[in-house]
Amino acid sequence: MKWLQIHITVDQAQVDFTETLLNSLGAVSVTLDDAENQDLLEPLPGETPLWNKVIVTGIYAQEDDEEIDVDAIITFIQLQMPEVPLKFEFIEDQEWERTWMDAYEPIKISEKFWIVPEWMEAPEADAVNLKLDPGLAFGTGNHASTFLCLQWLGQTDVKDKIVIDYGCGSGILAVAALLLGAKKVYATDIDPQAVLATEQNAALNGVAENLYVGLPDEFYETLQNQKADVFVANILAGPLMMLAPQFATLIKPEGEFALAGIINEQVDEVSQVYSEFFDILDITKHDEYWCRVSGKRQQY
Repeated sequence: MKWLQIHITVDQAQVDFTETLLNSLGAVSVTLDDAENQDLLEPLPGETPLWNKVIVTGIYAQEDDEEIDVDAIITFIQLQMPEVPLKFEFIEDQEWERTWMDAYEPIKISEKFWIVPEWMEAPEADAVNLKLDPGLAFGTGNHASTFLCLQWLGQTDVKDKIVIDYGCGSGILAVAALLLGAKKVYATDIDPQAVLATEQNAALNGVAENLYVGLPDEFYETLQNQKADVFVANILAGPLMMLAPQFATLIKPEGEFALAGIINEQVDEVSQVYSEFFDILDITKHDEYWCRVSGKRQQY
């Protein structure tokens, strides 16, 4: 097997969009590198520092019997991001594996709560350490919206509660909830690869027994009339607003919720839609772009 690497050099403000774009085109991994040999100061707890200029690299698998349509991918990227410096290359299997693994480090979410790549030792053995294979699907803890949800889960009492993770990606939030003491987590995603990734990451962390994960139709059939004590959705603002009435049926009165995948300019509109069903208690920003909206379900 060979691997296609696409390198895009962008300003810091364009990094999240570029990551999302490469993931949407089927990247099995997205990594970030310094484009200008810029030193970074020691970050504060919970911060993910970035350089002013960043090389965002998407990695795509090419099976021996199936060619990647490189021209189509490059053309699509250039339509979305005209004039950005871009190059690509093919590399062999073993070389890619080392490059991919070297790009990840443990992430401290809060006191005694870490996300740890599966091949690395946990910095604090007695902490809640979520082991993760970052290459399976979107959601590693590096992205601001994922970090915001993890931070919220770490601050929320989920012990012995029923949790729903809508748009589960790699399963990072579902697994985190279970490690933090949730009784049962129901997770769903429209991507079959995300369902598989969530199952694998739950097994990796020894919590698969208390997890259900499936595509939306299967998820609703399994859930039936079950209501969540805690609900988290890390998707995009458009789907969040469209699904608000549906989400309202999934949460118990006074049940807690958090939404992410929302940029600053979308917060007011999302909050207005959700205020019909929910009390908005907090709006938290990770940086000047990404926000989390959280609160409680109103009484029926």
